[in-house]
Amino acid sequence: MSHVELVRRGRVLEVTLKKPKVNAIDRAMSQEMGAAFALLRDDPDLWCAILTGSGDRIFSAGWDLKALNQGDMALNNWWEEDYGDGGFAGLTENWRLNKPVICALNGMAIGGGFEIAMSCDLIIAGDHVTFGLPEMPLGIVPDAGALQRLPRLIPRNIANEMFLMGRKMTADEAARYGLVNKVVPKGQEMAVAREWADQIAASAPLAMQTVKEVERAIQCLPLEQAFKAMREGDLPTYRAMLTSEDAKEGVAAFVEKRDPVFKGR
Repeated sequence: MSHVELVRRGRVLEVTLKKPKVNAIDRAMSQEMGAAFALLRDDPDLWCAILTGSGDRIFSAGWDLKALNQGDMALNNWWEEDYGDGGFAGLTENWRLNKPVICALNGMAIGGGFEIAMSCDLIIAGDHVTFGLPEMPLGIVPDAGALQRLPRLIPRNIANEMFLMGRKMTADEAARYGLVNKVVPKGQEMAVAREWADQIAASAPLAMQTVKEVERAIQCLPLEQAFKAMREGDLPTYRAMLTSEDAKEGVAAFVEKRDPVFKGR
């Protein structure tokens, strides 16, 4: 039984987590999500995606602890097991996915669910959403992205409160730190996400994909080295964008005062 629903809406792929009761992710569901985002990556007719959950209470509780307790998943060197393309949930270590993913948070993002949200490029959250990392009382740590990403996204001391003390964060507070892009009234998450996705899908896809490729390559580099990486590094999407038909079309459309028609090449 599938727990990941895919809907193609024009150039946008909508991915909805639909596993009762809290969208807890076991290995099979992670593989499903990996396949979904591999489809996004490889299909030239898909230019961006929206990820959300069913219902309005919980986006995802992250790791399926029942599956872990039953031995269907392991803690030790779990990353060596097959969780599908892109690592846990198809996103946390998807280094080849350059197409933008918008996370429409319909409810709480807990543990691995929070890690999935942080793996997305834009986050829209309902005003009822909270974030939490409850791993420490369980004797484990959030090592599928939270330890690696959260201190880069919010002040380190605040991240440590969440790691060490289980402190929860509201959507409004997350927005103040820049972790969440926009907070909307409960139930409006998908409507706003679709507006944003349509705007992205109307833009030149190689330019959009270049942003992710370059950001990933230069994120932790000193400024001078970041410039050097762009000039000399292995950035195939960036190189293709510079000589693309879409780049010529965009300039021509601006000069001719008309809307551009982008083709993704």
